[in-house]
Amino acid sequence: MLLMTILTALLVIVFFLVLAYALIKISSALRAIGGTPTSYLAKLRLGLRAIESETGHLTPQVVRANENLTKIAGGLVAVDDNLVGVINAAVAQKRYQ
Repeated sequence: MLLMTILTALLVIVFFLVLAYALIKISSALRAIGGTPTSYLAKLRLGLRAIESETGHLTPQVVRANENLTKIAGGLVAVDDNLVGVINAAVAQKRYQ
C-alpha cells in the first residue's frame, strides 16, 4: 500500500513537471509569434485595424443598397409576370399552332 502511494505521488509530480515544461514551451512559442511590436501578429493586428477603420463607413451604405435591391426585386417579379404573359400570348397566336 505504501509503495502504491509513493508511486502515485511520483507519477503526479512527473505529470506536473511535464505539464509545466509544455506550458513554458507553448508560452515561448506564442511570445515569439505575437509578443513584440514587430511580430507577424502585431503587423496583422495593425492591418486589420486599418481595414476596419477604412471600411467602417460601408455599413449604412450596404443597408441602404440592400433596401433598394429588395424594392427592385419586387419590380422584377412584376416584369417576370408580364413577360410570361407576353410569351403565353405569343404562343397562343394562330400562326404558332
